Amino acid sequence: MNDDRDRANAPRVDWDAEAASFDDDPDHGLRDPEVRRAWAGRLRGWLPEEPGELLDLGCGTGSLSLLAAEQGHRVTGVDSSPAMVARARAKLAGRDAVFLVGDAAAPPVGDRRYDVVLVRHVLWALPDPGRALRHWRGLLRPGGRLVLVEGVWGTLTPVGISADTLTALLAPLAAQVRVERLSQDAVLWGRAVTDERYAVVATA
Repeated sequence: MNDDRDRANAPRVDWDAEAASFDDDPDHGLRDPEVRRAWAGRLRGWLPEEPGELLDLGCGTGSLSLLAAEQGHRVTGVDSSPAMVARARAKLAGRDAVFLVGDAAAPPVGDRRYDVVLVRHVLWALPDPGRALRHWRGLLRPGGRLVLVEGVWGTLTPVGISADTLTALLAPLAAQVRVERLSQDAVLWGRAVTDERYAVVATA
């Protein structure tokens, strides 16, 4: 699979237009209690036990941000879509969370550092994943971790980034890299899936 070619051929999406219906997908809105519990459980295993500062890049409507906040973490979310950010702010109103409009590859957070950088289904679509990973690594405090949920979707013209490709990119950046396969956990997606879906937890 040629990742650069596939990213170039990926369809452009108007995320502002998608915001109103984004949460209709089971793994986006997490409205089904069983799906929500499944993601909360996975997140609990990926994030530090002690509450910390978490940066959610490409946060969408804030569903994972909300789970992290419920587990005690202080959340900063970034998304390029103002409509998505507006929904995330509403979803986490009253919680210890801030949402910013900006580029996930270069988030507008200044010199702030975080215990966790969480990114779901964003890296594969960026023009230079390696550069983004290096930047995100620089946003971590010592001992912090990158939590990356990614995959490869489709059969005829697949798009995405494989676990092997991602772990190779992370090798010079992280002391420890753990891959957790997610394809067989149908509850996470609200249905059975056959494509490659996984999470990588990389410790700085």
